[in-house]
Amino acid sequence: MRRQTLFITGGAGFIGSALVRLLIAETEWSVVNIDKLTYAGNLESLAMLRDEPRHIFSRSDIGDRAALDRLFAEYHPAGVIHLAAESHVDRSIHGPADFIATNIVGTYTLLEAARGYWNGLPPAEQESFRFHHVSTDEVYGSLGTEGLFSETTPYDPSSPYSASKASSDHLVRAWQRTYGLPTLVTNCSNNYGPYQFPEKLIPVVILNALAGKPLPIYGKGDNVRDWLYVDDHARALRLIFERGQPGETYNIGGHNEKTNLEVVDALCALLDELRPRSDGKSYLEQKTFVADRPGHDRRYAIDAGKIQRELGWTPREDFDSGSRKTVEWYLANNAWVNNVISGEYRQ
Repeated sequence: MRRQTLFITGGAGFIGSALVRLLIAETEWSVVNIDKLTYAGNLESLAMLRDEPRHIFSRSDIGDRAALDRLFAEYHPAGVIHLAAESHVDRSIHGPADFIATNIVGTYTLLEAARGYWNGLPPAEQESFRFHHVSTDEVYGSLGTEGLFSETTPYDPSSPYSASKASSDHLVRAWQRTYGLPTLVTNCSNNYGPYQFPEKLIPVVILNALAGKPLPIYGKGDNVRDWLYVDDHARALRLIFERGQPGETYNIGGHNEKTNLEVVDALCALLDELRPRSDGKSYLEQKTFVADRPGHDRRYAIDAGKIQRELGWTPREDFDSGSRKTVEWYLANNAWVNNVISGEYRQ
């Protein structure tokens, strides 16, 4: 019996690599990891799988239809989990073109390649095939002080990044409704954990603190996010792909609402405990408030009740346990960190 194969796009990125590691460790899936290896793609995050025959890496662009067609024909996957995306809001503000090209046009190209492949499958394989599109809670816009994002919250994106992800979500749903392609959409809250590229808040704070640099905080630091440990997200993605209902959307949240200021303070406290400053002072002294980001959404918070009710998923980590694991990982993995900071990982 042929072992089933799954395509993961963006599998060398932060969330994608966590999912690849989980699938190889805990399932029988073979994984074809499709990644263009832009600045955020790092094969060192998968170094432990270098000799693993069930992990096949293809340096390919999801915007390259010919390359995708070849991969579908060669590996005959049972489904796709699509994570490849440009994802940093600040970068989208300064250079939106890459976000349009990857998140919208790339998703369209992948959908068409998947549809062409799916149309040629026998009926039983068509029925079991899944195209799982991984999105963000940022497509919903900004919440006030009350309420939660649900799967039916109207879209109201604020940044070029979230607008491009909203566009890709709409494309995926349209391909399901128009062509019958069995799709799933998930919208997740802010991820954090080991192997995260140091442009996001938590690794920036950890690494800047250790380097004696300022800890930048937008505005007053009162923007609220729901924090989701990346391995909890990976477990949810596996569960939804294997057991979710085609045509449905599932929100994935960590049940951990924190202001940015609370996050920075918690990380400083952990670093004070685990790697005290040589001068005996607290890392809190490095906090610096900077001009707010344009269009900065005030609050995100996810209602993850649907995935809990229907699939039995709940996060295993709260922010205290997840942030401790994250800080400990960065302290213990200087080689990975130094290669990312130097750019050596791109070689």
